Amino acid sequence: MTVREQISNLAGNHTPPYLYGSNFIPGETLIPYSGMYWDSQEIEVAISALLNGSWVSSGENVYDFEGKFSEKFHVKHSLMVNSGSSANLVMITALKKYYGWEDRDEIIVSPVGFPTTISVLCQNNLKPVFVDIEWDTLNFCICGIEKKITKRTKAIFLSPVLGNPPNMDELLMICYKYDLKLILDNCDSLGSKWDGKYLNEYAVASSYSFYPAHHISTGEGGMVCTDDEGLSKLMTSIAWWGRDCHCVGVCNMLKDGSCGKRFDKWLPLHDGIVDHKYVFSNMGYNLKPLDLQGAIGLVQLEKFNSIEYRRKSAKRVIQMIVTSHLPKKVKGVFRFEKADTHWFGVPFICEEEGIKNRLVAHLEKNKIQTRNYFSGDILLHPGYSHLDDYKKYPEANKVLDKVFFMGCAPHYGNNVFVYIEDVIRSFEESV
Repeated sequence: MTVREQISNLAGNHTPPYLYGSNFIPGETLIPYSGMYWDSQEIEVAISALLNGSWVSSGENVYDFEGKFSEKFHVKHSLMVNSGSSANLVMITALKKYYGWEDRDEIIVSPVGFPTTISVLCQNNLKPVFVDIEWDTLNFCICGIEKKITKRTKAIFLSPVLGNPPNMDELLMICYKYDLKLILDNCDSLGSKWDGKYLNEYAVASSYSFYPAHHISTGEGGMVCTDDEGLSKLMTSIAWWGRDCHCVGVCNMLKDGSCGKRFDKWLPLHDGIVDHKYVFSNMGYNLKPLDLQGAIGLVQLEKFNSIEYRRKSAKRVIQMIVTSHLPKKVKGVFRFEKADTHWFGVPFICEEEGIKNRLVAHLEKNKIQTRNYFSGDILLHPGYSHLDDYKKYPEANKVLDKVFFMGCAPHYGNNVFVYIEDVIRSFEESV
């Protein structure tokens, strides 16, 4: 047996700790709010991709993953990058140039969510215009959008709360009425649908995260998608140093590249022949993933339907447990009939003053992880407070005091649910 075969066999015998079985000890084993739903398959393909040695950086595995991701989620073009935040950066940078948006043009967003939905706008000298939230869904209040629209408004940037979309029919009507682009930060919402279609099918471009907490994970990683070929090429250029070359993976090693025109004259200000791999038409970055991440992504995508089913089932059980024992103090968020939500987590709104902190402390003490709904109002944070006056968004300001979420990870089993119910019941009895 070769050393490589020995390594592969050892990897195949490894089971990640998040896959709870007999090793779960109530009160001692940490229940993370999420985590990678990996088994030996992901580990084996990652090792195999590394040991293969033909291409460590973005190569054929990444290219295959992009194609199958596009097929799965009904989009024409997908580009894998090194994180969901990078996906947002590439997407907004490309959109601004592609549509000719000017500095200080306005993009409508929610003040509540993850900061990299906002920071990429500022980095591109676009102005985030905030709309306060509604408590039923925790998304921005659609009824407040129109009064924020000006001649400089170019797009609405939607980030559905924990996978749960607002009323998309009303949102799309506003986009149509004012000729606005709908941009989707879909990092928490992979697989969520509205009226039978994936959310990304309504957007001009969408971003995704494959961080360990998300629906599928490649360790780190992200994706940016669009149906527009021109926009896709621009996004690829920005993520690949800004160069013109679109040759894929190991094809870059071919003498003439996959296009066969690698050494054609591309620089109008230069008389000689230039390798077009080093012709830079945009200001860009190196935001490419590793090829082993693409290999892991292919395995994760095959498991997606199972992950989706398990997450939805876990959400229903945990929602039932909490609301059955704390019916007057804690409630969930509203889901529209047309929404088929692939939940990132299970959100709860604590209506009684102080109960959120007490309940969260009780859960954490008993090894059950919780999370704030990320930043709460981003304008309360030092890095973002200069963007607007937080006092203008009174509902958003309450999120940190009233809202938290628990996990609905696909690796939770019945033993985990029984323990969570015991912990929740003990809290009920103490209040």
